[in-house]
Amino acid sequence: MRRYQQADAAATSVLIGQVSPVLLRFFKSQCGSRAEAEDLLQDTWLQIHRVRHTYRSGEPLLPWIYAIARHVRVDSYRRSQRIRSREKIMSPLPELSASVKGSSAELPDFDTLIAMLPPSQREVVSMLKVGDMSLVEVARATSSSVGSVKLKAHRAYEKLRAALQNPAPKHERSKGARHEGHRDAV
Repeated sequence: MRRYQQADAAATSVLIGQVSPVLLRFFKSQCGSRAEAEDLLQDTWLQIHRVRHTYRSGEPLLPWIYAIARHVRVDSYRRSQRIRSREKIMSPLPELSASVKGSSAELPDFDTLIAMLPPSQREVVSMLKVGDMSLVEVARATSSSVGSVKLKAHRAYEKLRAALQNPAPKHERSKGARHEGHRDAV
């Protein structure tokens, strides 16, 4: 550890090689998946690297490392609980009916469908569904509230459902999007 504190690359490799399997077992016993355990291991090494100067020579190393690992695990748990408590699962788009599935050649593609939406709704749907972002992330990215994001997404989904259930000729769709865009752009 002293050599690691002095930026000795060989000592760093040895330390990581010896301690990582122990920490990985610790995290796997605490959480459900190997991927989550590996993420926690990586976060722990980042934290150890940040605070390596606080280790006192002559003190036992493993208790110091386990204290950091425990804090990383607790922080991760709290972060995931905060996210879960604030996120609301939105209803998925409905499955296409058998009659609509059979005529998929007549269905507009995604770009055409989303082009029908006002810009603000298009942005929200793209971030949620294409970008796979959470409601909180979209709210931050668009400088709006989670409620506003939900409302825009709901209105967009309703328009998309209506468009899929009652496909209008292409020229009517673009006219409708232009007229409705002013009202829903807010």
